[in-house]
Amino acid sequence: MAPLIEPRVLKGFRDFLPAAEIKRRQLTEIIEQSFRSFGFVPIDTPALEYTEILLGKGGGETEKQVYRFKDHGDRDVALRFDLTVPFARFMAEHRAELPLPFKRYHIAKVWRGENTQRGRYREFTQCDFDIVGSESSGADFEILLMMRETLQAIGVGDVTIRMNHRGVFNRFLRCLGIEDKSVEILRTVDKLIKIGKESTLLQLSELIGTEKAESVLQYIQPKNTYKETLAAMTEAAGGPGPDTERLEVLYRFMEDAGIADIFVLDPSITRGLDYYTGVVYETFLNDLPEIGSVCSGGRYDNLAALYSKEQLPGVGASIGLDRLIAALEALGRTQARPGYAQVAIACTDETLQGKYQALALELRRAGIACEVFTEPKKLTQQYALAEKKGARWVIVCPEDAFTREPYRFTLRELATRTDTEGLTISDIISTTIA
Repeated sequence: MAPLIEPRVLKGFRDFLPAAEIKRRQLTEIIEQSFRSFGFVPIDTPALEYTEILLGKGGGETEKQVYRFKDHGDRDVALRFDLTVPFARFMAEHRAELPLPFKRYHIAKVWRGENTQRGRYREFTQCDFDIVGSESSGADFEILLMMRETLQAIGVGDVTIRMNHRGVFNRFLRCLGIEDKSVEILRTVDKLIKIGKESTLLQLSELIGTEKAESVLQYIQPKNTYKETLAAMTEAAGGPGPDTERLEVLYRFMEDAGIADIFVLDPSITRGLDYYTGVVYETFLNDLPEIGSVCSGGRYDNLAALYSKEQLPGVGASIGLDRLIAALEALGRTQARPGYAQVAIACTDETLQGKYQALALELRRAGIACEVFTEPKKLTQQYALAEKKGARWVIVCPEDAFTREPYRFTLRELATRTDTEGLTISDIISTTIA
């Protein structure tokens, strides 16, 4: 006999048992419903892409994390590390088939070979939503509003959305004469929350010198209010510009919509990925800020230019489903609706499976999830199985149940161990749907 292979999964990858997967699916349903309520439509793209598609002209930090290999045709391929880059390729390839502005959402798994920690895995699910084909501040604002509304629908509690503008930051660096180091500076500043002020200052000093590093650290400190921070950023960047005007307009939109209180203008929010060019943002749970951003994104006007001569400006955000679930579990807010069938039909006679399934179909058509047991075990065993599966009711068909119409059955409520006899299917639907 051949030796058994030890069952195991790779580090950073997970199996999901039914209870956990039910929570994930139900959370995804809420998110998807919110996206659709804004008029966004779903798309899908392959998990595997040509490496040059994903990494473009140089992947920076991303290149170190991507799962990359040669396939059977000796092609250089990689698993997608996010859903935004494949979306840019998708738009370049299908532009003629789509109306602009195009509003999409995409909920799918991505892969990154990074260090694992709470809420961060190597295989994880992102929930992306984007508007492409619009440069308007209205598109920026709609994404911000969707972030707020979707998280509210999930029930995460109070959130703070911290936002910034890459353009203002780049103008500030230009004033300091260090714009040529912008990519490295942005990535260093993006680590501020993770590594702290001292380590950030040390890394910046090695990059641009202590004096300029201190200027950068002073710049990225938010003031007391959105308007005060914007005024300080504008002055440091050499005066007003389209970027600061965009931030001013967005704040007016927030005030008009009555949601300005959850937004903070924070110059330290830079987003580490290279493709962002405009407004960027990250979302933190007020009750659990240490878990990091659960929804982030920004404007990426030049991303599709890697694959198309037509400029396709875009703006979007992504909810990290796994980190969000970790946060909800830590906060004790992961109660899920029953995921199994509400009603089970006991099997007392194996020859009656057709009748049982016909009965189950009537319940399902009435909107009641129903499972038919297929083995004629003792009723006590079937009651125990139904309870283990999370059912609330069990229908028992007496020997003469199908001998005359209307058919009559016994309904057991598992929680109270009470039986109600002589019920028609209409009676059962009325009782179990309540």
